[in-house]
Amino acid sequence: MGPVEFIVLAFPEEQLRVPAIEAVMGLRKAGVVRLIDGLVATRTASGEVLAAEFDEFVELHGLLTGRDVARLIGPEDVQEAAGLLERGSCALLLVVEHVWAEDAAVAVRAAGGRIVGSVRIPPDRIPADPRAGVA
Repeated sequence: MGPVEFIVLAFPEEQLRVPAIEAVMGLRKAGVVRLIDGLVATRTASGEVLAAEFDEFVELHGLLTGRDVARLIGPEDVQEAAGLLERGSCALLLVVEHVWAEDAAVAVRAAGGRIVGSVRIPPDRIPADPRAGVA
């Protein structure tokens, strides 16, 4: 198995943006990531936090089916993610495996090694020309 990551994709209103969802799900179809779990979290204009299963949305229906699915996102994860949201907005909560890295992870384990950590570098910390050095 490759590295697994919990990702929160926020949208500025209480509705999902279909083109953005299609782009993310395109990664799944291309085999770059494997979708393990997902929910939609909403922070209403009044501040209430709601969570909904993918099957409650036409554009997400059927994405979490089959043997690869594991229910890993719990209520505490929803609350933490909702803390990142403005009132009147929503987020797609995803647990994905980075399938593209699986071969490297298998080779590292076969050599007696293990993946002990990773850090996500925010896009604003990476210069437009990465060869120029880190900002």
